[in-house]
Amino acid sequence: MSTIINNPLLGIVISLITFEVGCFFSKKTRFVLFNPLLISISLIILFLKSFNISLEAYNNGGQFISFFLGPATVILAVPLYKKIDLLKANIFPILTGIITGSSIGMISIIFLCKLFDLDKVLTSSLVPKSITAPIGIEISKQLNGIPALTVAAIIITGILGSIIAPIICKIFKINNKIAFGIAIGTASHAVGTSKALEIGETEGAMSGLAIGVAGLVTVILAPILFGLFF
Repeated sequence: MSTIINNPLLGIVISLITFEVGCFFSKKTRFVLFNPLLISISLIILFLKSFNISLEAYNNGGQFISFFLGPATVILAVPLYKKIDLLKANIFPILTGIITGSSIGMISIIFLCKLFDLDKVLTSSLVPKSITAPIGIEISKQLNGIPALTVAAIIITGILGSIIAPIICKIFKINNKIAFGIAIGTASHAVGTSKALEIGETEGAMSGLAIGVAGLVTVILAPILFGLFF
């Protein structure tokens, strides 16, 4: 039994199976809360707790999947390339929207953390919540945060964004495809982008662009804003 638990294949197999289960339920039910990633995480936690398997043992294989986060993010540039003419025609409002959204997102987190008297470590861990995990982890380390907490915040933000963004856009009658893609990509990174790609190619392309620009903006501004408030 210990041989199986310590085998790297265990983490890989569990991750793939649970995600496929999540995709199945998501497609069958079309219920917004049945996000594949949320279902996968819940099933993995249940499995590890039921069989008393440590996180370290699971991560022997899980880390290989984490390795592909970077390349998977880069692949999102493909739909953007197909919409390059649309990007050129709207470059100024697109960049303005992403920079403004990223800045307000970080400022709001710092303000709320100060309001609820959260300590410096928790605040620095939550600041990079709206960017893709590989970049967010490095920023968290730079700000002396807790990378594990940052990853949790990024996952929660992505799932909530993919669920709430379409509802908000419907309520406020935001029908512009570019605006929708930029908004969801800036606020909820790759998880939100996967939802944007489901809705349309233009939305997915703009959301993919927002991931990269928002990451760059956060890398530059996060230490400055954090330093101003702390």
